[in-house]
Amino acid sequence: MAHPKQERLFSILRELDRVIVAYSGGTDSAYLAWAAHQVLGERALAITADSPSIPESHKRDAADFARQFGLRHEVIPTYEFDNPAYVKNDASRCFHCKDELFARLEDIGRERGIPTIVYGVNVDDLGDYRPGQNAARIHQVKAPLVEAGLTKAEIRELSRQAGLPTWDRPAAACLASRIPYGTPVTIQNIRQVELGEEEVRALGFRQFRVRYHEKLARLEIARDEMERAFSLEMAGKLTAIFKKLGFQYVALDLEGYRQGSLNEVLPLRKAEAALSR
Repeated sequence: MAHPKQERLFSILRELDRVIVAYSGGTDSAYLAWAAHQVLGERALAITADSPSIPESHKRDAADFARQFGLRHEVIPTYEFDNPAYVKNDASRCFHCKDELFARLEDIGRERGIPTIVYGVNVDDLGDYRPGQNAARIHQVKAPLVEAGLTKAEIRELSRQAGLPTWDRPAAACLASRIPYGTPVTIQNIRQVELGEEEVRALGFRQFRVRYHEKLARLEIARDEMERAFSLEMAGKLTAIFKKLGFQYVALDLEGYRQGSLNEVLPLRKAEAALSR
């Protein structure tokens, strides 16, 4: 039996008629791109940003998925690193990144006669600090998954039922999210993070983040995988990886992996700002 929320999503997309899907290749955007293709066929165009802040492995996965399911797919460059406000890396960094992406997609939409941009935010995303959603509002980008009332768990289950390999893909975010607010985002420091995460993944870890703290690499590993990281043998391997990449110190975060951990400092920063007035 058809899932009522998926039917609602299909109905929303059918009414839009022609769409550009902001497609990163993660669980949510892949499901949205697949759904748009199911409903609209060639009238749905999935576009992936070719940004230094997106891991090369994610770009390859996005292209492979598009080929596997016959999506109309293109890759375009974005230039957020040319924007000093983005490089500055304050709490509005994500806004500037999405503002650049959506502006580029708007240009393509005007050129191709595609009036609507959609992106893969879901109901669960609404509770986190996500300034990129402000950029979506400014550019009038639609969120069909939210309109359909879909949660992350429901998207994973519907993806599984549809045979999408992205159904259990670990949560993903751009590499800039590994750099603490206030530390400038550079091609060099996100490349250090990317290379480190590739090697940690090659060791068999699945859900983790490498957080950049200048001379120190802080690893957040999912709690159900942390026991492996605690052995002296694994500690030696992890230390060797990050020392080779130029870090002087390597730390394992005892709280484990959690999404948006660098947002935890935002209330503290606001309090410090209030005290300094």
